[in-house]
Amino acid sequence: MPRSDGYTSFVNSGLGRRLASSLGLPQPVPLRRYSPGAPLVEGPVLVGGHDDTPAVGALRDGLAAAGAELVDTVPDGARLGGVVVDLTAARTPADLESLRATLGPALKRLGRCARVVVVGRHPEGAATVAQRAARRALEGITRSVGKELRAGATANLVLVTEGSEAAALGTVTFLLSGRSAYVDGQVFRVGEGEAAAPADAERPLAGKVAVVTGAARGIGADIARTLHRDGATVVCVDVPAAGASLATVANAVGGTALQLDVTAADAGARILEHARTRHGGLDVVVHNAGITRDKLLANTDADRWDSVVRVNLLSILAMNETLLAKDGVREGGRVVLVSSIAGIAGNRGQANYAASKAGVIGLVDGYADDRALRRRGITVNAVAPGFIETEMTARIPLGTREVGRRLNSLAQGGLPVDVAEAIAFFAGDAQAAVSGNVVRVCGHSLLGA
Repeated sequence: MPRSDGYTSFVNSGLGRRLASSLGLPQPVPLRRYSPGAPLVEGPVLVGGHDDTPAVGALRDGLAAAGAELVDTVPDGARLGGVVVDLTAARTPADLESLRATLGPALKRLGRCARVVVVGRHPEGAATVAQRAARRALEGITRSVGKELRAGATANLVLVTEGSEAAALGTVTFLLSGRSAYVDGQVFRVGEGEAAAPADAERPLAGKVAVVTGAARGIGADIARTLHRDGATVVCVDVPAAGASLATVANAVGGTALQLDVTAADAGARILEHARTRHGGLDVVVHNAGITRDKLLANTDADRWDSVVRVNLLSILAMNETLLAKDGVREGGRVVLVSSIAGIAGNRGQANYAASKAGVIGLVDGYADDRALRRRGITVNAVAPGFIETEMTARIPLGTREVGRRLNSLAQGGLPVDVAEAIAFFAGDAQAAVSGNVVRVCGHSLLGA
């Protein structure tokens, strides 16, 4: 748990637990986060769903190989570590009863920090209006369940294309694992394609070269550390003024440091040249660099507006002209952008920042529809952090900070590593069929959708 979150520490003590219970106060628990060698999930995983459950059938062997103990009924006296409910065969809203019948009783038997994963089909591909309604209903159910769960449990929805059920293995595995600790109430879309399982599950990015902008501190530094932990060679990029911190991060992850301003006209070319000459090429690009210049829009001048849009949005467009060119990122490359919940829900005094981060979501939509990128096997996704415990949030006044922490289903702030884990997930070869996603890392915040 965050060291600065004294409330969470208190309510997990004997006295604090009793006091919070008697007063009806939020009772966040320490979240189950990933550590090398830890089991995929703590406790058996119940699988079930509607009709012949084609997704469960395609995923069973892979989940078992990843270490999940799959059960078709709840064992006596056992607490479930997870539930996977397959509604891919649903044809009408009446079929949603199968979800209720499987999931409803199981919710009473979930262990601490358990995982609920619902698997369905893309509504857009439905054959009838009734089928589309049934598929769309899964999002409402999953988001609602996520708000009902307690003790660090999460619920997420995975939508798969018919015939590509096996390609969802990496996504379902991620959502069952401790890597997804602060991902709750989200929808993941898996398209057509085959996904390659990593040769080493503990180092799924082995042999990859990744660049992370804004890597000198905060979330960017954790992204660099997490990609390195997963086997990647990391190029750490930040402005010259952060050179000392940047070198420290690069040395810690055994990578290289590149000092540059992402708004420079040659930033993309310099990144690509560095990756090629020092490491032989480039496979993963993480656009994390960003700034804020907060003011009410009525008081925002042109300089304050332009600086945020240039760094947070226009720089990505400019760099990607080089990085996504035919001689840029290698085939099968991964591009991950960092948006923000502000780009989804807006935020008072942050019109410029919200514009830039909503624009990032537009970039994801556009790149994901790019047929040339898809032919090269390049995927583009984004994460949108909510309240994350950083130096910046530590400077927020106490009352405002506490509200930010508690206004989510997990009743606590996330950690930079939670954002990094989601980015590392998108960076893997197992996500070859996952593109065009914008996933909030926000603990199922009550702000936004």
